[in-house]
Amino acid sequence: MATSSAAAVAVTLVPRHVLGGPGFVAPSDKIRLSHIGCGTQGFREMPALLANENIQIVAVCDPVKESTSYLDWSKDGLRSEVAAALGKPEWRRGNGIPGGRDVAREVIQMYYADKRPSQKFNGCATYADFRELLEKEKDVDAVKIMTPDHLHATIAIAAMKKGKHVVMHKPLANRLLEARMVVQSARKTGVTTHFLPASDGARIRVIKGWIDQGAIGALREIHNWSNRPVWPQYSTIPTDTPPTPAGFDWSLWLGPSLFRPYHPHYTNAVFRGWYEFGGGALADMGHYSLWPVFRQFDLDPPIAVESRPSHLCALNGNVPARIKNDYSFPAACTVRFQFAAKATRPALDIFWYDGSMKPPTPDELTAVGRELAAEGMMFIGDKGRILAGFRGEAPQILKGQWPSVSNRPPEEDRNRERNDAVGVWVQAVRSGKPTYGDFRLAGPISDAFNLGAVSLRTGGKRLLFDSPEAKITNVSEANEYLTRDYRKGWELTPA
Repeated sequence: MATSSAAAVAVTLVPRHVLGGPGFVAPSDKIRLSHIGCGTQGFREMPALLANENIQIVAVCDPVKESTSYLDWSKDGLRSEVAAALGKPEWRRGNGIPGGRDVAREVIQMYYADKRPSQKFNGCATYADFRELLEKEKDVDAVKIMTPDHLHATIAIAAMKKGKHVVMHKPLANRLLEARMVVQSARKTGVTTHFLPASDGARIRVIKGWIDQGAIGALREIHNWSNRPVWPQYSTIPTDTPPTPAGFDWSLWLGPSLFRPYHPHYTNAVFRGWYEFGGGALADMGHYSLWPVFRQFDLDPPIAVESRPSHLCALNGNVPARIKNDYSFPAACTVRFQFAAKATRPALDIFWYDGSMKPPTPDELTAVGRELAAEGMMFIGDKGRILAGFRGEAPQILKGQWPSVSNRPPEEDRNRERNDAVGVWVQAVRSGKPTYGDFRLAGPISDAFNLGAVSLRTGGKRLLFDSPEAKITNVSEANEYLTRDYRKGWELTPA
C-alpha cells in the first residue's frame, strides 16, 4: 500500500511539459512579455500574440490611458479584427477607433479569461512610462516595442541593458547614430532580438537565383516603388495649441525629443510624416521590400545617397514662394542609393520611389498596352530586366533569358506571415539562436534609410558617406541630422 501511494505521488510531480509531450509549454515556462506601445498597429498585431500559447502578456505601456479617437486605415476595421479575436463581435462597436494602455489590458484579460480559463493569470499591469515598467517588472523575459519611431532606440537600448529580449517594428531608429547604438547594444548584451519587418528572403532568393544563372546579365539597378504615404505629411508646423487630451502624458510621448506644444498632427498614424518622429514612407514600407534585397545581395552601407523631393509653394503677399521644409517628409520623392562593387558583384544602385512616383514604364509593357502597377520592384541588368510585385511577388522576366531552373517564390499571405513571425522570434528566445531579423543584421539598411532621410531633409543633396567613420564627408552640416537634440535626462548611450 505504501509503495503504491509513493508511486502515485511521484506521477503527480512530473513536470507538465513532460506530460504534455513535444511542443507543450507549461504556464510557468511561457515567455513573459511586456507590450510597449498600444496604438493601432500594436492592437492589429496583438491577436497573434494572444493566440500563441508560448507567450503571456503580463504588462502593457503607453502614455495614452484610453482613447477612442485614434487614426486608422478604416473606421471599424481594427475594432472588428480585435472583436473577432475575442469572439465578441459587439465589443466596443460604435465607440470609435480604440487605443491606449487600459484598452490593451481589457483586451488581454478578456482573451485570457475566455481562451485560457484553466490557466493561472494574475492580471496585466499597466504603465505610462516604460522606464518604470522595466524597473518594476523584473521577471519579464521580453518586450515588444510598437511605439512611434523616435522612441525605438531609447526603449530598445534600455530593455537590452536590463537583459530583456526585444522584438520591434520598423525602423530600428530614425537617426543613423541611434540605429548603430541599437546594433551595438544587441551585439554587446547578447539578448535575442528580432526586427518585425524582416523576412527570410524566399521571394528575393528566387530572383537572385535567376540573376546568378545569367537571366538578365550583370545586375546594375534595383527599382522599388510604393503608393505610400497614405497619411498626411503636413507642409507646415502647427501654430495652434489645442489642449492635450485627458489621460495623455504628452511629455512621455515626446520622450527624447525637445519639448513642443501638443498637437494631434504629430500623433497616431501621422507621426510617420515628421523627420523628428517618423521615417517617412521609405522607413514605413521599404524595410518590408528591401530587407531581403540587402541580405541576399550582401549589401554594405551605401557609399552615396541622393534624393529628389517634391516641394510646395505658398503666397507671401502677392508673391509665390517655395516653402523651405526641413521638418516634414515630402509628399513624393525618389532616392538613389549607390553601393560599391563587392566580390564578384559589380557596383549597384537602388532607386526608391513614393508618393505615386514610379520608374519609366519598360518598353516590353507599353508594347502590350500595360503599365506599371501602383507598387512594384524591378531588377535591371545589362542584358534584361525582371519585374515583380512590391516585395518580389510573381516575378517575370520582361527581357532576358529564362534560367534552366525556374523556381517560383511562395504565394503572398500576410496573415500567415504575421503568425509565422511570432513563431520565429519565440523559437529564438527559446533556443538562443539568431533569427533572420536579428538586430545585428540591420546595420546597412538602417544606415541607408536614415541617410535617405538626411538627403531629403537637406533638399535633395547628394551625400558621400564614410561608413567606418559614420560621417558624411562632402556636406558637413548634414552630419547634425545623423543624431538628434536630446531633452535633458533623455541622452542616449549604448549598452
